This record gives sequence, C-alpha cells and structure tokens, in this order.
Amino acid sequence: MASMRDIKRRKVSIQSTQQITKAMKLVSTVRLQRAKARAERSHAYFQCMYTTVCSIISRSGNTDHRYLKKGDSDKKLVITISSNRGLAGGYNGNVVKLITKNDETADWKKEDVKIYAIGNKGREGLARAGYEIVANEADIIEEPLYSDAQMVSADVLARYESGEIGEIYVAYTDFKNTVTHVPTLIKVLPVETETDSEDEKAELSIPMNYEPEEDEALDLIIPKYVTSIIYGALTQALASENGARMQAMDSATSNAEEMIGNLELQYNRARQGSITQELTEIIAGAEAIS
Repeated sequence: MASMRDIKRRKVSIQSTQQITKAMKLVSTVRLQRAKARAERSHAYFQCMYTTVCSIISRSGNTDHRYLKKGDSDKKLVITISSNRGLAGGYNGNVVKLITKNDETADWKKEDVKIYAIGNKGREGLARAGYEIVANEADIIEEPLYSDAQMVSADVLARYESGEIGEIYVAYTDFKNTVTHVPTLIKVLPVETETDSEDEKAELSIPMNYEPEEDEALDLIIPKYVTSIIYGALTQALASENGARMQAMDSATSNAEEMIGNLELQYNRARQGSITQELTEIIAGAEAIS
C-alpha cells in the first residue's frame, strides 16, 4: 500500500490538474456560445447555396464550363479542417479517419490524394499516414473569416482549372448540437446530383436559361459557391471543436473528482492503519514494562 505522503502528493497533483480542466471547460463554453451563434447564422445560407447550385448544374445539361467539366487528372484535393490544439477528445482523430478509414474513400489511392490542411492536428495525422500535404493554413481556424474562405477558394479553383487536380472535397465536422458532432466529407467539384423520384427527374428536364451568358454567369456563381461551402464548413468545424473540447474537459474534471475521492478513501485507510499500529506498539511497550 502507498504511504500517506505518496497519496497526499498524488491528491495535490490531481487537484491541480482538475483546476486546469475546470478553467479550460469554462473557456471552451464561452467560445462555444460564440462559435455556435456564427455556425447557426451561416448554416441556412451554406445549405441553400449547396442545393441551389446542384439544381442549377443539373438543369444546365452538358455544359463545357472550365469549373464543371471533369478534368484529366485523377488527383483529389481534400480541404481538411481540424484544430491547432488537442484536448478535444476524438475530434481531430475522427477527421483523419474520415479520409484514411472511411467506406467512401476506401477505393482512393493514397498517391492520388492531396491534402489542403486547415489546422495542425489534421495535417500532422495525415502526414504520418503518408498523405501529401500541399498547403497548410493553420491560422485560419483560430478565427475564420469569409475573406479566408475566399482565399482558399481562389487557390483550389486555380489548381482545378490548371489541371493539377480533378476533384475537390471538404472534410470537416458538422455541428448538430452541443454533444453531437458528425465528421462529414462532401464533394465540392465537379458537382454531382442524384435524382430518385420521377417528379425530380421531370423537374430537372426543364432546361436552365442563363442571362446574359452561361460562362459569365457560372464565372460568378461557382467561386461564390465554393467559398460559401468552405466558410460554412469552417464555422461548423469551429463550433464542433469547442463543443468537443468542452465535453472532454468536463469528463476530465469528473474523472479527477472521482480519483480524488478514491485517494481520500485510501488516505483515511492508511491513516487508520498507522494509528492502529502506533496503539499496538504503545500497548505492547506498556505490557513489556509491567
């Protein structure tokens, strides 16, 4: 059994850790409220833009626009959004697994995947797994702005237009609520649409008319579409990160409380044993004298 001194030292150490986890939980809670409000404000636009552009492209027929036609390259660019810090439970690991161990990416060849990393933890995990990192914009996730999404959008569209890559994906964590965060992989370009019902097929058979010209309209729509998808993913990921960290720190604080309770019990038992031993020695000494 550990000595009373060892138990006391360990208890003090755990209490110090508990103070840190409590403080981190409070900080994450405040940041979560702010990030959650931003995510909720942008979510409707994020979803509407995605469905609207898919509908537009579905009605456009065999358009030959440079942003929409399938390129010759088999390379896939994945914009991976993670955090710069750990202590967020499985948040970062789930984003990495979304690319490395996912049914949707099971047939991907590692050499055909390029990673555009936003966040150091995702970059580190995918680099260890052997994926090529073509860009790292770690600072963006700290306080994402629409201008940051525009910069990333311009970069990836330039790579797509030049033929360096043939497909663009975004891997992020979708914020459902404070306790539910879903790792999500969406294909940004080329746009794919699915029609299940006959009504949808009939609706999509109606051609899309552009004014003034198709190329001019799509030159304006597609960059805004890509930017909105990236910005929406950034806000969702930031809220998910703070939610995951708040839960992790809450669990750590509860575990520390439980460990402190167990140590107090061990300390009391050790103290009781020490007192019993001292009394035994005193009685034995008194009997020896008499």
